[in-house]
Amino acid sequence: MRLWTFHPKYLDSKGLVALWREGLLTQKVLQGMTTGYRAHPQLERFRRHSDPVAAIGFYLAKVYEEACTRDYSFNHAKIVFSDRTIPIVETQGQLLYEWKHFLAKLEKRDEPRYRSLKYVKNPVPHPMFHIEEGGIRSWEKTGSSG
Repeated sequence: MRLWTFHPKYLDSKGLVALWREGLLTQKVLQGMTTGYRAHPQLERFRRHSDPVAAIGFYLAKVYEEACTRDYSFNHAKIVFSDRTIPIVETQGQLLYEWKHFLAKLEKRDEPRYRSLKYVKNPVPHPMFHIEEGGIRSWEKTGSSG
């Protein structure tokens, strides 16, 4: 499971579809509708939000918007909406760590897209996140396996 901190506009088609699926799974986990993935470290920042289901709903809404710009047919009705859009604070170190991780994946599966993005040094964050100074989050698995 990977809920990227950077804006979904950077994702290739496989990455955007995977993010949609993983976001929907996260929504089910946060609603208590599944027994799997409940302890996944990527959930920590959403769980700490004052309204975790609203937070993942807002996150998914932005993924849906990106899908619409590409004429994908994601099902908007699957998103649990709320009028609350309180951002999650995330660190610059986390954003850049994820960006580097993403570029490594992209280089292997979509080289033309990788070439178009490899010079981006400060990716735009997903609108759910407010970026502040700081390092990589303690929940992030930074081992050599990526």
